[in-house]
Amino acid sequence: MVTGATGLLGSHLAERLVARGDRVCALARSGARTEFLDRLGVEIRWGDLTDPGSCQRATAGVSVVYHCAAKVGDWGSWREFQVGCVDATRTLAQAALRAGVGRFVHISSTSAYGHPPDREGTIDETAPLGRNVWFLDHYTRSKVECERLLWDMADRENLPLTVIRPSWLYGERDRTTAPRLAREFRRGRVMIVGKGDNPLSAVHAGVVADGAILAANNPGSRGDAYNITNQGPITQRRFLDLFADALGRPRARRHIPYRLAFTGGLLLELQDRALHRRDAPRVTRYGAWLLGRYLDYSTQKARDRLGWRPAFGYEEGIARAGRWFLENEVQTESAAV
Repeated sequence: MVTGATGLLGSHLAERLVARGDRVCALARSGARTEFLDRLGVEIRWGDLTDPGSCQRATAGVSVVYHCAAKVGDWGSWREFQVGCVDATRTLAQAALRAGVGRFVHISSTSAYGHPPDREGTIDETAPLGRNVWFLDHYTRSKVECERLLWDMADRENLPLTVIRPSWLYGERDRTTAPRLAREFRRGRVMIVGKGDNPLSAVHAGVVADGAILAANNPGSRGDAYNITNQGPITQRRFLDLFADALGRPRARRHIPYRLAFTGGLLLELQDRALHRRDAPRVTRYGAWLLGRYLDYSTQKARDRLGWRPAFGYEEGIARAGRWFLENEVQTESAAV
């Protein structure tokens, strides 16, 4: 069973599970667009992650739960993240325990590590969670709290937990990154944060799905976590150049100092929160940090323990993402508004 199957990572998981010959069901909210899942032959179990009855019906007869659904993005009230991430995760995990599922695979994020000091070096799965969580950084806080409650359930109630920590996701059926980049490239507003030579942690959703499936089917991965964060080394500048090429837009040439981008994001966030605006400001602290940070996340554990390898590199992955976006641009931008 896959949650978030109408979204980016969940749809890639469903696609790969069906290709393996697995029987797949998905929990979807009323009104969700399920055409892609319908074509795959995925069984839709309608309901809501915050409703215990829906979760109980969705997990009935299920051997593995892949929990991908969450409120995504760097904007919103804590109440939205509390309900959409923390409460939903708790409700689903409790249902999975009652249903006796064999494995509960939680898709977390490298954001669960918080914001370690820049240039600290390579971060592996032994690093502590939740370091230096910023004031009003609800997304990061929700990722930390979700993991902590699940590890507690694994210890106290024997939840058969495996955690996957991806970094910035992109790929086909992306309704967040590609639309935002396309809009900013079209307006000539994409700027390189800092020098652009920093290692960027971004990964195609299909590559993460491959790692999650390997972990779910590895008996020794119960009670373990894995970083699935890259397809090899890439810099911020190279990543943005490949996306500009894939979208048919001029490459970014202007630079903005990291501190200026970060401070500007903070001021815009404070202003827009004071004005109770629902849409995210054009620049946020998280966005500046995502592009300009000098941090690297190790995937060595997944390589050694699971035999995981990226099935393709950035050139192919970004080309796929750009091609899908251009072919579906109207409906994708409408969904992203």
